[in-house]
Amino acid sequence: MTIRNPVEWSAEQVRLTFNAARAVGAAFVPPREAMSAPMPRARHITYGDLWDSLRRGMSDFGACRSDIVFICVVYPLAGLVLARIALGYGMWPLLFPLVSGFALIGPFAAAGLYEMSRRREQGLPLSWRDGFKVFASPSLAPMLELGLVLTLIFGLWLVAAMAIYAATLGPQMPASLAAFADDVFTTPAGWALIVFGVSVGAVFAVVVLTISVVSFPLLIDRRVSMGTAVRASMDVVLLNPMPMLAWGLIVAGALLLGALPGLIGLIVVMPVLGHATWHLYRKAVR
Repeated sequence: MTIRNPVEWSAEQVRLTFNAARAVGAAFVPPREAMSAPMPRARHITYGDLWDSLRRGMSDFGACRSDIVFICVVYPLAGLVLARIALGYGMWPLLFPLVSGFALIGPFAAAGLYEMSRRREQGLPLSWRDGFKVFASPSLAPMLELGLVLTLIFGLWLVAAMAIYAATLGPQMPASLAAFADDVFTTPAGWALIVFGVSVGAVFAVVVLTISVVSFPLLIDRRVSMGTAVRASMDVVLLNPMPMLAWGLIVAGALLLGALPGLIGLIVVMPVLGHATWHLYRKAVR
């Protein structure tokens, strides 16, 4: 079995996914004239803004009790998915793609956290239940449309990861986690798997960062279309390429640290990153 150039293949699949999602979402997205907010403008941000956003995110985490949302929803779901795949099917090669790929749908999963930060910023009454008020937002349709795009990208990442595994170590599933680790870290084919996997994963991560870094907070804050939100996110990344790259690395590093202790750390890491993203949006978009 052979695979195409990873970057070329990934870019093509992401483009097809985006077009398909736009076609599906067109049936329920509000008319353009209903989205009355003016076009958002990107601002220059600094590395200091990143750290200030994280500081504010930690403050929101302490005040909003957003840990409850993730204890009740995100962490159990992630654990059930991983347990079902790893124990039920013995598909050890999908463990890392599943855990790392959570970052691809994280911007959508954190929508409730943006709403909680928005309410706290405006001095509104606040409880963890307010995170679910995002489902009553006038911009729910475009949020769901963009969420569908991210979910499809996540699915494509899993398909790509399995294709890379089959092309390097073969289609046969390993007998155990220990056997899989031995194949990955002690054989040339395993090293090739790491190189191709990280390269393709980076492509998916950059695409998601570019189209969604401020899109969901913007959709919650203003009545704009999905296309407008995505364009604004792309403008922010293009105007601030190095700070945005640094933000992506911060997110990746934090998720890695949170995932190491059996995913338990994500109970803290995910809410802090979600709240911090709201404050980054406020700094990056006017």
